[in-house]
Amino acid sequence: MALRVVLALLLLVVAVAHAHHPTPQAVLRDPNPSGVIATVSTGGAIDPENPFFQSVGSNGRRCGSCHDPAEGWTITPGGARARFDASGGLDPLFRFNDGAVSPRADVSTVEARRSAYRLLLERGLIRVGLPVPVDAEFSLDAVDDPYGYATARELSVFRRPLPTTNLRFVTSIMWDGREPALGTQADGAARDHALSLRALTADERAKIVSLESGLYTAQISDNTAGVLDADGARGGPGPLIDQPFHPGINSGATADRAVFTLFAPWANARGRLAPSRQAIARGEAIFNHRAFRPRGVSCSTCHDAPNAGSNSSGAFVSLGLSDAGLRTPDLPVYTLRCAGTGGVMRTTDPGRALVTGRCEDVGRFKVPALRGLAARAPYFHNGSAETLEDVVEFYDRRFSIGLTGAERADLIAFLRAL
Repeated sequence: MALRVVLALLLLVVAVAHAHHPTPQAVLRDPNPSGVIATVSTGGAIDPENPFFQSVGSNGRRCGSCHDPAEGWTITPGGARARFDASGGLDPLFRFNDGAVSPRADVSTVEARRSAYRLLLERGLIRVGLPVPVDAEFSLDAVDDPYGYATARELSVFRRPLPTTNLRFVTSIMWDGREPALGTQADGAARDHALSLRALTADERAKIVSLESGLYTAQISDNTAGVLDADGARGGPGPLIDQPFHPGINSGATADRAVFTLFAPWANARGRLAPSRQAIARGEAIFNHRAFRPRGVSCSTCHDAPNAGSNSSGAFVSLGLSDAGLRTPDLPVYTLRCAGTGGVMRTTDPGRALVTGRCEDVGRFKVPALRGLAARAPYFHNGSAETLEDVVEFYDRRFSIGLTGAERADLIAFLRAL
């Protein structure tokens, strides 16, 4: 046991440098399986000396450890595996306080670390430890945690890190909305993820928030459609800077379902790239207008922020993704009992309910922004959709949309172009 503790402490202080540090430049471009993603900043050149890219804690972690520009300002399983292989699992990304399946996991050898960090390596998931609120309408009746750690004082929920870009279109911070502002989120990340022994200084906090607030990211070119801002299209990150937005901008009875208006000029595209460009334009129209039966809503009903795809009102929704019936054996299951009704719910992640304490919020999560999707698979809060094909298949099945094969292909082409 003593040897394991020593080894664990060593892992906390060993910092193996991650190779992707941006150099000072106004535009970052990085390839991904669908083409190239780009980031621009209203602050001008993206400064690698910003505290965002520096170690801010005691375990070698930086904000950039879990929010890599090349991976859509989050992390991907492929990126995590590359870092693991290069460092033997000692890169700062791999820390047992939140990167492992349990803080008690064995991390003493390479193979032990591979097992301890398997949810990070396979689905890009970070463990978040959250308690059941003291005034919750529900109690925790049972815990089925394959890692033997979770209790009512600290449930283990496993979630994808959200992108730290396009934040002007975000009305709720974190999947469950538990942080009131970017500054408090930075404080919490330094404390809980980087294990900082001190609070961020006002200057550090301000610089991190300033950097994040000025970032705009989107796919800039597509392998088959070419440059995404050509021939009248408005893809890429540049147009996002001037995109109007305020909370609730497109909500309510008067909401415009034509949320995305980026690729309509390609509906009648000509030339060598015409088939791919026309597919993207058709996919945009499907996203905006194709009704889900029997409700009559479309993708753009929830993803209603113009040309960003977040929810402009900060709504939290349940897609059933955390229901125990969809559980995979590598996730815990929690049995919750509502005091008022006696109703029982079994879930892998109570979501928003761990913030509000309300039974109606069990399994609800924020509606994320959609730009830069091609760079940041897998999808949903728990990484349960490995590809955009899986995302579309899930929605088609969940809401009985009835997409044809051609419609699916067009919708996927559009999502890849965001």
